[in-house]
Amino acid sequence: MNSQLITIDPEIHSGTPVFRGTRVPIKTLFDHLEAGDALEVFLDDFPSVSRELAVAVLEEARVALTPDAHPA
Repeated sequence: MNSQLITIDPEIHSGTPVFRGTRVPIKTLFDHLEAGDALEVFLDDFPSVSRELAVAVLEEARVALTPDAHPA
């Protein structure tokens, strides 16, 4: 995990991974997307997370989950 994007600290939400500089769990972004919400809805709900940070975390997850995938 990229420590410039994500913080894991036992003092913040008992070590749940959060967006760096916030107390917003990364899982919350995925929960919004799974529910069919657009990224804009998540960003409106959690203004402490910048678009750039959210997109960077999504990109990091994509790379981690599909290291051998070829672009379509």
